[in-house]
Amino acid sequence: MRFSNFLFPESRDQARDGEVLDEVLAEVQLCEALGMEALWLSEHHFDGNCAYVDPVAFAAVIAAATRRIRIGFAVAQMSLHHPIRLAEQLSLIDHVSKGRLIVGLGRGTNYNIYEYQGYGIDHEESQARFEEAAAILLRAWTSENGFSHRGRFWDLKVPVLRPRPYTRPHPFTIRATASEASITALGRQGEPFLMNVQSNETTRHRIALWRQAAREAGIGEAAIAAALGESWVWRNVFVAETDVEAERIGLPAFTAMQEHRAAMRNRVLAEQGLIMGHAGAPPPARIDPRHALICGSPATVAEQMQAVAATGAGGVILAFRMGPMSYAQVESSLTLFMEQVVPQLHLPKIAAAAGT
Repeated sequence: MRFSNFLFPESRDQARDGEVLDEVLAEVQLCEALGMEALWLSEHHFDGNCAYVDPVAFAAVIAAATRRIRIGFAVAQMSLHHPIRLAEQLSLIDHVSKGRLIVGLGRGTNYNIYEYQGYGIDHEESQARFEEAAAILLRAWTSENGFSHRGRFWDLKVPVLRPRPYTRPHPFTIRATASEASITALGRQGEPFLMNVQSNETTRHRIALWRQAAREAGIGEAAIAAALGESWVWRNVFVAETDVEAERIGLPAFTAMQEHRAAMRNRVLAEQGLIMGHAGAPPPARIDPRHALICGSPATVAEQMQAVAATGAGGVILAFRMGPMSYAQVESSLTLFMEQVVPQLHLPKIAAAAGT
């Protein structure tokens, strides 16, 4: 199993944005020094939930500041980007990083409707914009002589893209999945996935659906193993010397993070008279600490990580910084995880996808 850090730094005070960014860059350097596999970047606007806001610009900073660690997007909100501009930007970062990009593609979240409104985009168009933009992005990377595109949202006549991607035929891409239907569709194609926070039981079930769909589509076992090796599931984590200390810091930070993320969303929805979600529905796994949070001493966290590994996922995207947590607490948790948790794990080796 592969381990990575989801850089999702909250900044509640505009005056602290720069300080938080400095801390995140220190976290980047620490992850590289500790031998972590990858870093993941999110994309959220206007609410302080993600201090660096623009994952493309921040990925370029990370690429220049590191030498080994992979740089992933979880995910780039395709509906907010011009696909040709994004193709150019990512091709450039692919060169600077010497092929370390993992381009996670998704539409973004329809819960944060103010993000679309801030960009002047109808949130109900997000899925259609995502699909068209993703197709344009891949075509821009792979077309050797330029191309024309006439679609619902873009009418383009594109000369050959410069620079051409460093990684051929294009940077490694991966799609987000949040439902059984979407993971089954990816399974039929034998494509790896990014899975949002789910219980271990649901994670195991959905990976089994992916495997079944891949086998029914005639995909061989070696290709299935390779794709699963490049697939990732998301959890939050906090490690301390003892279980008591970890719960004292980690659980309140997780709760505060969820409350802060919901506050602006609920305020904007109330102001606009909008309703999202289904009344009476159980809370999603991502806000339930029983499923979303791994918290405890190194021994406790190692035991919980073994349970995640048993789901069949190739890698785990771990968010170490939660809510108002200080950088010193994040630094300690990260170091304990890599130096004391990982050596305790007994994990099967999973093949990596060819060409990555």
